[in-house]
Amino acid sequence: MATETPCYTVVFEDTTESPSTQELRASLEKGSDEDRLDALRRIIVSTINGNPQPTLLMPIIQYIMPSKNKQLKKLLHFYWEVCPKYDENGKLKQEMILVVNAIRNDLQHPNEYIRGATLRFLQKISKDAELLEPLIPTCRSCLEHRHSYVRKNAVFAVYTIYREYEHLIPDAPELMQTFIAAESDATCKRNAFVFLAYCAMPKAVEWLISVYDQLTSLDELLQMSIIEVIRLDCKNDTTHRPRYIRCMFELLNSSSHAVKYEAATTLTTLTQNPAAVKAAASCFVNLVIKESDNNVKLIVLDRLDTLRSKHEHILDGLIMDVLQVLSSADMEVRRKATSIILSMTSSRNVEEVVLFLKKQLQRTQEREFEKAPEYRQLLIQSIHVLAVKFSEVAANVVHALMEFLGDSNNPSALDVVAFVREVVEKFPHLRPSICDKLTQTLTEIKSGKTFRGVLWILGEYVEGLSDIQATFQEIRKVLGEIPILASEQRLLDEAGGDEEVKDEKKVEGSGRPKVLADGTYATETAYTSASSARLEAIKSASKPPLRALILGGDFFTGAVLASALTKLVLRFDDLTKDRPMANALRAESMLIMTSIIRVGQSKFVTVPIDEDSNERILNCIQTISELQETPVVHDIFLKDTKAAYSKMLVAQEKKAAEKKESESTQDHVVQVDDLLTFRQFSKKSADDPIDYVEDLGKATGAAEVREDFISNLSRISQLTGFSDPIYAEAYVKMHGFDILLDVLLVNQTPNTLQNLCLDFATLGDLKLVERPAVYTIAPHGFQSIKATIKVSSTETGVIFGSILWEGPALTECCVILNDIHIDIMDYIKPAYCTETQFRSMWTEFEWENRVNVSTNMSDPRDYLKHVMKSTNMSCLTPEGAMSGDCDFLSANMYARSLFGEDALANLSIEKTEAGIVGHVRIRSKTQGIALSLGDRITMCECPIAFELLYCIDVGVAQKDNKPSI
Repeated sequence: MATETPCYTVVFEDTTESPSTQELRASLEKGSDEDRLDALRRIIVSTINGNPQPTLLMPIIQYIMPSKNKQLKKLLHFYWEVCPKYDENGKLKQEMILVVNAIRNDLQHPNEYIRGATLRFLQKISKDAELLEPLIPTCRSCLEHRHSYVRKNAVFAVYTIYREYEHLIPDAPELMQTFIAAESDATCKRNAFVFLAYCAMPKAVEWLISVYDQLTSLDELLQMSIIEVIRLDCKNDTTHRPRYIRCMFELLNSSSHAVKYEAATTLTTLTQNPAAVKAAASCFVNLVIKESDNNVKLIVLDRLDTLRSKHEHILDGLIMDVLQVLSSADMEVRRKATSIILSMTSSRNVEEVVLFLKKQLQRTQEREFEKAPEYRQLLIQSIHVLAVKFSEVAANVVHALMEFLGDSNNPSALDVVAFVREVVEKFPHLRPSICDKLTQTLTEIKSGKTFRGVLWILGEYVEGLSDIQATFQEIRKVLGEIPILASEQRLLDEAGGDEEVKDEKKVEGSGRPKVLADGTYATETAYTSASSARLEAIKSASKPPLRALILGGDFFTGAVLASALTKLVLRFDDLTKDRPMANALRAESMLIMTSIIRVGQSKFVTVPIDEDSNERILNCIQTISELQETPVVHDIFLKDTKAAYSKMLVAQEKKAAEKKESESTQDHVVQVDDLLTFRQFSKKSADDPIDYVEDLGKATGAAEVREDFISNLSRISQLTGFSDPIYAEAYVKMHGFDILLDVLLVNQTPNTLQNLCLDFATLGDLKLVERPAVYTIAPHGFQSIKATIKVSSTETGVIFGSILWEGPALTECCVILNDIHIDIMDYIKPAYCTETQFRSMWTEFEWENRVNVSTNMSDPRDYLKHVMKSTNMSCLTPEGAMSGDCDFLSANMYARSLFGEDALANLSIEKTEAGIVGHVRIRSKTQGIALSLGDRITMCECPIAFELLYCIDVGVAQKDNKPSI
């Protein structure tokens, strides 16, 4: 063949109802236009899928080509595009002469639609020079047609022909230059300008300079093409750069959002002048505010963020304009804008930014405000960051944020608690006012988590004698009457709850009989008790918030309350000499604690008190009763807990600084013979130029191929044995969301293997993209076959298949291939998230895989590193929390797949004499990734198990050690 066969998308063909060649010929000859359309459509699909049916070429020329039906003509163009045009010797088929004559007639057709569609068809067959050469004069004449639809398609037809075969139209640049000078239609001008830009750049620049004064009045498409030409021209040394910069400034005021965006992006590549950078940034901000599409908003915000990172303080004056972006209703846009605002905030504008955020925070309390809870949480987190970073605004915002401690949206209240806790630690002069405000807010708090955070702050940072007494009074208000059990019992007695069970009434069930587990029938009977009804009424009665939480079974909050009271009593005892007052506080605290324990063991609570909370409260009672007798415990309550929190804050700041430094420093791998660039000798006059071709290469990974020979060898899988008639091995390469199989076949026989076909099948979320072709391999010959498999999720997949060929006497021979197991670790990358996000996802995800751990490794930390390495997961638990000598280890791990799937893991192990035992709990939203990671941990736990999985059948290897879900 003269040219290689083009590649087309494989279209599904229903072979069960596929008509024969004779039936298709009959439909083409005698059928109606609808029958002919259907037959031609079937022929095209069959040709695309590898069955060209050459015997139908002449019937199509005889019966379809003369038709005046426009749908048939359009479909006929598709057929000419895909049908074989050359014979076995690579020469053009004789029948194609008739086709060329018909195409020439269509190019001279009086209907402009047929002319334009035919010109578009010529662009699809631009590789076939023998077909195009007779059509060149007719194609050139279409440039002078009266209708713009014909002219604009003729320009691109000439462009594609000239690009492939310049000798067919050697004067095309001059022809286009003359055409664009006389043309009045905007689209035709744009197409001709694109031709000059890629085929004759000097002529394109010459025309651009000639229309320089009319740029703002040109059509949008032409303006976009002009911007692209300026980009291409500025890659080389050009004398028109100053004029181009003025041109970009003018296009910033265009009515088209696309032109504005491209002009602003190009302007930053042409110059680094602060005025130009500021103008481009202002244009981006206006686009975000005025554009309605949220995806466009995010794209422009990304570009604005990149610009800000390169020009730090030039854009600080635009921060109030960026704040207007928060008026968008989309939360992703708000989050992106907020991150930009936080990075642009400085000591000069922080007060204005915080004032704006506080106003937005007040607006979220309005009923009609859209997505108020999420937006409120985002604002609170942003104010938190600013207050910690700029201490001068902390005092102004902390009291305003504490108004939201009673927020019904629990995450917002928790964010406020985290903010207040950090502020009181970092700014000691604010502690008295903050603690006073917190004690006044106790009655408004509804959430148990919020109560625990506030009680911890009060226990650690309330220091004055009068402040401690005031805190006790407020705690008594939110607890209600003490002792809790006695007061609740009294209420029940007053309601007549001590009546005998004789008042109970028996009510027979009126429903159908129920079938028990053993197959027998039983009738439901309900007992209603007046005393139990009164007890439920007492439980559901209105109570103070902290009392309601304890009666509802939240004894963790009760344990935190006991710890806070213990710290307050110990601190009061150290500060005062008034023994009666100190003893009174001790007695009151012990009464509250014992009351919590007693009511937790009564019928008035929803669930009984747990052992941990019970033991914790008893320890607090013992500490208060002994006071100064055990100074070690005294220091633990008053010093160690606060020191631990300070250490945690320092660790968080250090981790954030390391992450920022790692993001800012990038490793650049260069070759030893690369050109050296001396920064002192080069002039930095602009940002990096926009090169879409380079960006496309980076996006597809074409520019990042740095695999060595050894790594390639490790990915080779042997598919057949050395004694088989055909030896086969496959190189498995992961490329984005695809798996590329490069299979090498070796004919080990002295015979020619005809009609050899390599069939693949998949198990799991894998899909074969390409249909295998048929090959013929000479004796002792080689054949390389490539196959692409699409991956749609992170799940363990298996590829299996066979090789079929025709043996002697047309007998069918077959070799079954070894299975290829896909390693999901190529699709899982380490990632990081906050503790709050981890807990939220852990609660949300429904699939859990529990893998038991039993290994002879001696160090728990070494086993943690081993699991992290084998699963590509990152450890979220801080290093300080795992430091020290201990036989127990618990750590959280997190990873994300290329498909956006989250994988969570919790490792809980214990060091024993026999080794390390425990378990790993894996949670994910989908079942596949949880099972796959569990299998991975099981395989890597012991090298023997890893080899068993590949040497023995998968089901047998996992029979005794398969994680359950």
